Amino acid sequence: MAAPVRRVLLCPLRRILTQIPCSGVASSGCRQLSVGLRVPAVQKPNDVVLESPSPWRLLGAVFVQRLAVISRDRSPIEKDFAELLKQTELERSLLADHELRLLEDAERVSRKQEEDYDSDEDSGQDIVTAQDLEDTWDQKLRQFKPAQRLTGSIQKQLLNSEADKKADRTCLERCLEDSLVLLVKEKIGSEDVWLLPQVQWENGETLRETAERALTTLTGNSIKATFLGNAPCGVYKYKFPKDVRTESCVGAKVFFFKALLGSGDIAPNKKGGHVWVSKTELQDYLKPQYLEQVGRFMVDL
Repeated sequence: MAAPVRRVLLCPLRRILTQIPCSGVASSGCRQLSVGLRVPAVQKPNDVVLESPSPWRLLGAVFVQRLAVISRDRSPIEKDFAELLKQTELERSLLADHELRLLEDAERVSRKQEEDYDSDEDSGQDIVTAQDLEDTWDQKLRQFKPAQRLTGSIQKQLLNSEADKKADRTCLERCLEDSLVLLVKEKIGSEDVWLLPQVQWENGETLRETAERALTTLTGNSIKATFLGNAPCGVYKYKFPKDVRTESCVGAKVFFFKALLGSGDIAPNKKGGHVWVSKTELQDYLKPQYLEQVGRFMVDL
């Protein structure tokens, strides 16, 4: 009885198993059930994926800034505020030693004018009053001559407004109270354009290294500058002129990096030239769109 009962129970189970789709039969005789998931094709090592090159050139540019050498003249608001602070300090501060000495001298003079004044109090003393000291300091002040705010030939050039317009902007020793920015002239197509120093990015280098190479290529080792950070402070995209534009090279994307001038200067460039200009003079050289991007990260310190 056990055998017929086992056959009756196993027959429906066999029918169910035979109806389930299988991916194949293993050598051991066990059925393997396939799961209905799509598996992406594995790329072979020898397969080459062709990517279309970008039509934009990547360039690294350096924004070299020479900080102000001397302090700038105060504006009318700054002068009024300084005078207010001076008056407030005078009203709230305690008397200095020199002011206390002035009061003592005034008191001594008043005692000398009294009838009961004893002249033996000041006998054998060489009295130098605070007023005598002030007179000595005034004489020294009249002999003091402050240093010139402008140096050498630049001072002669800036004696009047006409000479100021004709000042040599390739010279670094000008506009000592303003920050100056380095610009170079480059030929793009058939047009000469003033830009920040820039070079094309090369494989294997970071954008900061590209900007550093732009400065080294231009000046060699004649300039020492400190770069501020590893990330670009601005980006600008422009198209090349139509006579040099192609389908594979439409334009350029320029990534700007800031650097502060430490020492050195640039020798005159025979191929194009360079200028050191202030923030207000940038509009005389840069195109409006390029100037707008540069103005976003330029801080006139």
